This record gives sequence, structure tokens and C-alpha cells, in this order.
Amino acid sequence: MEEGIDIQWERKNGVLVAALVGRVDGGNAEEFQRLMESGIEPGDQALILDFEHLSFISSAGLRVTLILARRFNEPGKQFGICTLSVPVREVIAISGFDKMIAVYESRAAALDALTGESSSDGGEQG
Repeated sequence: MEEGIDIQWERKNGVLVAALVGRVDGGNAEEFQRLMESGIEPGDQALILDFEHLSFISSAGLRVTLILARRFNEPGKQFGICTLSVPVREVIAISGFDKMIAVYESRAAALDALTGESSSDGGEQG
């Protein structure tokens, strides 16, 4: 049985956080996109994808991530990814996505950056 993707949603300080669990590849990228789109509400102004429990992401998963980033690339909207494992970080770096999308070391750092509040010393990487 193939490992799929699960998303755990949280709204914190006006930011929608989607914690991904599992893996995203060509076999489930459409499901990933559908799950993401079903969880985003029209009024959401900021989205963080938390990759802490994401074991793998393929080019198909990166494509969906870029679609989401573009959706939040409007005035007053913000997007970022955080808590990348070493293998996922390597894919993001090799693909150049870390030059197009804000990457944060931790969820706290991402929330601080997107809300403008400073409650921890975690910084942006990139």
C-alpha cells in the first residue's frame, strides 16, 4: 500500500497552517491539491505549509506548492513553508524553490514573520 498524504489544519493569529503528514508524489499530487483547496477559505490571507512530517515531495508536489504560493501572491496575502526535513530541504534547494518561496526553520518563525509579531528568535532561512 502506498503512503498517502494527510493534512492537519490549524488557524493561528489569522494564519492558516497546513501540517502535511506523509508524502506527496505523482500518484497523489491531485489529491494533495484537492485537499488543500478544500481547506482554504476565501477570507484566508496567509498560508503556511508545515513540512515537519512530510517524508518526500516530488516535482508534482512542488507544482501544487507553487500553485498555492501563486494563489497567496497578491497584495495583502502571504505564503511560506517551514520545518523541512533534510531530504525535503534538498529537493526544495535543488529545484530553486527556496528562491521563489519563503522558507522558515520552524512554524514559530513562520508565524512570527507572517503576523509581524516577534515571540521567538527563529529566523527565515534562505
